[in-house]
Amino acid sequence: MKHSIRKIFTNLSIYLLFVLLIASISILLVMEQNLSIKKIDNLNKQKLVILNLTKLPKQDIERTLIEFNSKSTQLLTETQNLHNLYKYNFTEQYILKNSAEYLADLNLLTKLTKDFNTKANEYYIKYTKKELLKNKKKVNKQHFRKAFYLLNKHIDSLILKNMSYSNEKFFLIEKMVLFSFILILLMTLWFKNRLRLIYADILFLYSIRKNRENYAIFSEEMDAISLRMKKKTVVAENPALIDQVTGVYNHKGMISSYETKKGMKNSNFITVTVFEIDNFSKSNRAFSQELTQLILKKVAFTISLHEQPTDVIARTDYNQFTVILSRQSKEQSYKDIDIIRQSIGELKFNVPNKGTVNITASGGFIIKPNTLHIEETLRNAKAVLKYARENGGNRVTQERDLNN
Repeated sequence: MKHSIRKIFTNLSIYLLFVLLIASISILLVMEQNLSIKKIDNLNKQKLVILNLTKLPKQDIERTLIEFNSKSTQLLTETQNLHNLYKYNFTEQYILKNSAEYLADLNLLTKLTKDFNTKANEYYIKYTKKELLKNKKKVNKQHFRKAFYLLNKHIDSLILKNMSYSNEKFFLIEKMVLFSFILILLMTLWFKNRLRLIYADILFLYSIRKNRENYAIFSEEMDAISLRMKKKTVVAENPALIDQVTGVYNHKGMISSYETKKGMKNSNFITVTVFEIDNFSKSNRAFSQELTQLILKKVAFTISLHEQPTDVIARTDYNQFTVILSRQSKEQSYKDIDIIRQSIGELKFNVPNKGTVNITASGGFIIKPNTLHIEETLRNAKAVLKYARENGGNRVTQERDLNN
């Protein structure tokens, strides 16, 4: 069964949106945890304020009044801040669903705070009045202490409840994170495998000369492209286009292969190089036919070791090989050609009565203009090759060398 690339990429887009959603939820949960910390800080601050209210100076009534009004107002403000913080605590509201309980606790906190402020007012402000009976002052003090105890106790219970809510949220977050991690891991591996198979299909189609009949195409689109390509003439399968001695293209096969590959990388530079084995021609047959064919095969094999999918290699004459390269820069193309020349120069053969013989090659390197036909470029390369041969051989010359 073939798989649709379009469907895979659609699912990949959904998967990426899912990952984005998980990341967004994670950020919101982190922000909520920060709200929980703020609530604890708020409650601890209220505990400190009510404790300070129990220690106001009784001798200076004006100072006591100022501090009392400030701190009592602060208590009510902090309680209102708790209401405001809870508005953004969506997990507790919609998942834990503790709104009724928590808001009731905040309302009770407000009531106890107001009651505490009233009792504190009675204790401090009326304490200094001389006409107030001693037993009345004692009663006010007891009411003040009781109000302090009830408010402090309720704040402690809110802190404990907030810790309990945080624990519940932590367990939910833990489960969500674990589930998300496993799901993202599995989906990542799944998509990685799908993309690897798609890339393998691309490489299969890209390697036009590779005979891979046993390869099973994974995707529907690549299979359709492959079927269309099979309808065209496959150069490598046509014996008339192959040099029988070396197994590379002959002149006709070179032209056909070049026409097939020339559009694969339009932005690259196309260069044509004609190599000629030095001191090796029909008129000067220094070796037996068997050794001659072995040398030609070795040279062809050496050149093919440097071949890329967009390159074309052909034997275009008795002792000549044409190499068409497609590279991102002229300099890279020339460098690769010179590496090929050096590799040929490393070939050695044992010849009866002559010992070890080194094989070298000369090359004519031409950059093909877009307006020039391949045949005309080939003729220009042979002219540059002649210059290399006449100047000692075992070198690659360029068109500009002719003007020096």
